[in-house]
Amino acid sequence: MDIYKLIDEVIDREGGYSNHPADRGGETNWGITHRVARTNGFYGPMRQLSRSKAADIYRHIYWDDPSFNMVAAQAPALAAELFDTAVNMGPATASAFLQRALNVLNRNERDYNDILVDRQIGPRTLAALDAFITTRGAQAESILLKAVEALQGAKYLRLAEKRPANEAFLYGWLANRIGN
Repeated sequence: MDIYKLIDEVIDREGGYSNHPADRGGETNWGITHRVARTNGFYGPMRQLSRSKAADIYRHIYWDDPSFNMVAAQAPALAAELFDTAVNMGPATASAFLQRALNVLNRNERDYNDILVDRQIGPRTLAALDAFITTRGAQAESILLKAVEALQGAKYLRLAEKRPANEAFLYGWLANRIGN
């Protein structure tokens, strides 16, 4: 799993500077919002946020901190999707999608115990992931990936339904975020 390749793909999708009036994130550059940039030590004009600084932020906040690097050891395609989902919806949301999917795919706890949906990847989530993959075999990762993407898609639809201004982004979210 090459995190820098994933980061480059996200940055390419996100593009450079943007300040879309319907985007609650406000000014962004390379997909990094003004708030996230400030929280991570960048205080200059957003147009001047370097691609390398953005890559460092992506690595730290959206890969290492939420432990998606640990998921990648067992399920690299799933980890890539969690990373991309975290960039767009936050690491806690991506983590919750994984935990929820693992809980409903354990056949009423016959395969492994339910885990707390605490929105953090820790030893219990990783153990449940390992049990799911071991029990379900070769297609396990792709099935889990579909479940996570279904939750992601449903959230995008809810966001657009709740806030009509988000309809400006829905087509792109579905085209560029589901299955990437």
